[in-house]
Amino acid sequence: MTRESVYERLNSVFRDILDDDTINLKDETVADDVPGWDSFEHINLIIGVEEEFKFKVPMNKVVSMKNVGEMVDIILEMGQ
Repeated sequence: MTRESVYERLNSVFRDILDDDTINLKDETVADDVPGWDSFEHINLIIGVEEEFKFKVPMNKVVSMKNVGEMVDIILEMGQ
């Protein structure tokens, strides 16, 4: 799995859950950069990521993520 392929799939998850086809995530993207990404939707996004990538994200990693780049790092680490 490449970083690029993770971003393609992650963009799809975010676009679907937040119902916004214009979302284009980058490493430095944070919740404040994406309309509709609030604490409630954050839970839905994590569930969507877990379903898309077929693994459970440990809670300690969920609460420590500072941006989308760290989310991608976790996906790449867990997907190995």
